[in-house]
Amino acid sequence: MPTYEYECPNCLSRFDIRRGFDDTTPVSCPRCQCPAERLFSPVPVIFKGSGFYITDNRKDSQSDTEPTTAAKTSTAEVKAADTGATSPD
Repeated sequence: MPTYEYECPNCLSRFDIRRGFDDTTPVSCPRCQCPAERLFSPVPVIFKGSGFYITDNRKDSQSDTEPTTAAKTSTAEVKAADTGATSPD
């Protein structure tokens, strides 16, 4: 059975109750016995596995914004030549 969160509009106390999906009986506050209202909150979404990130969909093709490996190497060599340092191999 799922657990639902309720709040009493009278005394503002919050409490959890385990109820069935088709249970329609009214819920009363355990503190003041007033009718309580069910609270709704966003459900956390957790993406597991591959395919959820932009980089996962582009394994076979290169992105237009990313330089190729050769371009990265030549850029590093140009920067190293400008500074007088050697490029890492």
